[in-house]
Amino acid sequence: MPASSLANRLFLSATAWLVVILAITGVVLSSVYKNATERAFDRRLNLYLRTLIAEVATPDEPPDRQFQSLGEPLFELPLSGWYWQITRTDTEKPEVRSSRSLWDKKLPKLEDQGTELTAAGIRLAYVDGPEGQNLRMVERPVDLGADGKYLVSVAGDDTEIFDETRSFDYYLGGTFTALGIVLLLTTVFQVRFGLAPLKRISESIADIRSGRAERLEGEFPVEIAPLARETNALIDANREIVERARTHVGNLAHAIKTPLSVIVNEAGTHAADPFSAKVMEQADVMRNQLAHHLERARIAARVSIVGTVTEVAPAIEGLRRTMEKIHRGRGIAVEAKADPSAKFRGERQDLEEMVGNLVDNACKWAASRVFIEVLVEAPQAGAGPRLRLIVDDDGRGLSEAERAQVSRRGQRLDESKPGSGLGLSIVTDLAALYGGSLSLGSAPIGGLRAELVLPGI
Repeated sequence: MPASSLANRLFLSATAWLVVILAITGVVLSSVYKNATERAFDRRLNLYLRTLIAEVATPDEPPDRQFQSLGEPLFELPLSGWYWQITRTDTEKPEVRSSRSLWDKKLPKLEDQGTELTAAGIRLAYVDGPEGQNLRMVERPVDLGADGKYLVSVAGDDTEIFDETRSFDYYLGGTFTALGIVLLLTTVFQVRFGLAPLKRISESIADIRSGRAERLEGEFPVEIAPLARETNALIDANREIVERARTHVGNLAHAIKTPLSVIVNEAGTHAADPFSAKVMEQADVMRNQLAHHLERARIAARVSIVGTVTEVAPAIEGLRRTMEKIHRGRGIAVEAKADPSAKFRGERQDLEEMVGNLVDNACKWAASRVFIEVLVEAPQAGAGPRLRLIVDDDGRGLSEAERAQVSRRGQRLDESKPGSGLGLSIVTDLAALYGGSLSLGSAPIGGLRAELVLPGI
């Protein structure tokens, strides 16, 4: 999809938001799980701490029997990562008792590290333990009055917390990755499904331009139904404007031709008068100019109609038969070869007028043969298919200077041939209105080649 595609923009924006939301959610869930694991670990430490405090508060028991495993074998294993320590603080030399796992090491004091007491009267923090271990430690001061003051500490290896959190993050990442892929696929489906009516409108408009349809048909969502209605209204208005233009052109032609004919007739009754001759000369110029511009206006009105398509091969075959009959007296053979798939994006009347002028001109100058060929050219970058219509004759041909002269409006090389001299000019103007062109060259069969390029579908 191109960068300016609406579907691409929707997909990219949805993807960006999806990534942001999943990332934030993942961070939040990971943090919540870590806190929950940490709290569970702290409850375990507090359980051991309360057990130790209970032992400290029962001084009648033999000291060798106190403060051992607390139901946790790891307190017996040297440097296992699980330790407890009881320090009597009201004597000159602090008395320290600890678990066997602590060996000959000591736990740090959280009070010395500046850790504040919580509302429950304990201190919690991460510390460095023996052998460089990372420990989660809980500490509580205990005042037994006459029986002394103690600082009871319990520490556990925080690897359990981080292993649990890392395992959770691993599964969370995999789950969110799968969820993200599913959501992206869902987004693609939603974008395609949501924009399907716009694609349908685009295809319908292409059908209208190609002549396969006249209006946008079908039901559309309420958001784009006004677009379809306005497009149909625009098409209807275009047709009405074209019809009015045709009517006005016809009215103008009748309004001007009648007085002009009267002027010519009156001037013809005084043919010997130089003034009358001048009037007839200028009236003839006016008639040619009037015919040219009225024809151009009529053509422009037809070209502006949306959605007209003409099958080229039948039109060419009809012209071939007609021209053969018209020039049968001179024995002119008219041959035609047209691609059956060729279609002209315009009205048949305009196609027949352009090709008819070219074939008629070729028949007038041909010695015995006229050849018509229609080719379909593949679409090029930024343009649709093109039709190439070639009309060759075996007449005497034209030099480059003569080709330039006959291409100018109303210029003729031989007054002995019938016509007004406007044929090629009309073809050139009409082709230009359709976005095409006319060029003249030398034909392989010896005469003139007229090559007409027009839009196809």
